Amino acid sequence: MPQISQLAATWASQLFWLVVTFGVVFFVVGRGMLPKVQKTIDARDHSIAADLAAASAARDEADKVEADWRVRDQANREKAQALVAEARQRAAKASEATLNAAGEEQAARIAAAEADIKAATQRALDEIEAVAAEATQDIVARVSGVQVSADEARGAVKAAMAHG
Repeated sequence: MPQISQLAATWASQLFWLVVTFGVVFFVVGRGMLPKVQKTIDARDHSIAADLAAASAARDEADKVEADWRVRDQANREKAQALVAEARQRAAKASEATLNAAGEEQAARIAAAEADIKAATQRALDEIEAVAAEATQDIVARVSGVQVSADEARGAVKAAMAHG
């Protein structure tokens, strides 16, 4: 068969062109383009690794700054609480001093008022005694016709007031 005898020539020609095409592709792609692509991939990997390292360093720095801030914030809160407690204590002392001064003033006023009341009561009693002595003199003079001295009338009124 003639087709079979041509098979060896056809195969040899196809094998030749396969090797030539493979060689061209190998040298163009494998030696020309692949190193450039690999170089780009390596550069990108290096850039990503550097960015990740910078981000990690920035995160660590941010964590450190946050921890420092938290320490300062806690210290400031404690100072503020101490100031508030001190202000409350000063206010309590000032209030206590004001209340004591007001209490002393009220006590002085009450003592003065009690003294005034006692003096007024004494004056009223003296006036009542004087009026009662005069009334006693008039009553004794009208009833018995005897004249009683003012001192005797006062003595009688004092004795009557003392016994109730």
